[in-house]
Amino acid sequence: MTLSRRNLLGAGLAAGAAASLVPGMAGGQCRSSNAARFSLGYAPHEGSFASRGGRIEQIAYAADQGFTAWEDNEAATRSVAEQEQMAKALAQRGMTMGVFVASMPKWSKSRPLLGAIDGAEREAFLADIRASLDVAKRLNAKRMTVVTGFMDPKVPVDIQTARVIDVMRRAGDIVAPSGAAMVMEPLNTRTNHPGVYMQSISQGYAVARGANSPAVKILADLYHEQIQSGNLIPTLDTCWNEIGYIQFGDNPGRNEPSTGEINFKSIVKWLKAQRYTGVIGMEHGNSIAGRAGEDRLIAAYREIDAA
Repeated sequence: MTLSRRNLLGAGLAAGAAASLVPGMAGGQCRSSNAARFSLGYAPHEGSFASRGGRIEQIAYAADQGFTAWEDNEAATRSVAEQEQMAKALAQRGMTMGVFVASMPKWSKSRPLLGAIDGAEREAFLADIRASLDVAKRLNAKRMTVVTGFMDPKVPVDIQTARVIDVMRRAGDIVAPSGAAMVMEPLNTRTNHPGVYMQSISQGYAVARGANSPAVKILADLYHEQIQSGNLIPTLDTCWNEIGYIQFGDNPGRNEPSTGEINFKSIVKWLKAQRYTGVIGMEHGNSIAGRAGEDRLIAAYREIDAA
């Protein structure tokens, strides 16, 4: 029988209702999932399943739907107790921790300027990286996001690039002994982040090659790349050996696959052909609020995962 989108949505609703009736789910106890696991490591985040309760309850619900990974950009800002609680919940469910942000930019101030003449912000960035290693260890996280700051209008771009490469090489020396890696996130300037330094995967590739460290890779956020450059699969193919993490989000709207213009079925087919086993962060919102939106989210990922 061929499943239509209505069938898939109905299946998602039924799965959600069944999960809500299973005793003990809210406590996050270790038990088997009630749905087939996804073939790729899609990682929801807090808010993806907001109707199911708090962070730990959402992790439990995600596991019950077959998700095998989790993402938390804000993890470094949480207390040690919260980090340990989340790590325990993920371990109990056999889930992989995706990225957290290792050095959060000051968005409203357009800082840091990692390519500036003054090196103080580069040193502060490195201090953040050192501190992030403890967070990564608690969470058993192998990837952490870094944003390479904003453009300095007073400094030629090539000189800024040299300085960014230099600070990322130094950061790589700090992180590499842990076995983890930083993933630099290129961001779009047309919709969300005007003025940022790193604006495309290809630019990230140049910095990663210059840093020449196993701990310095690229975060390929396909929402940002589609807005800024497009040409997604050829870009992934060209830069593949420096890509350390992937995030999904459709454009326009930055919601789940099937709500915009990106052909995620083709992306998933390509990733499977590469035998990609890493995490894919679900770096987007839900197009519909509440449980109906959560069911739609699950159905959308079931559909592309079957590609």
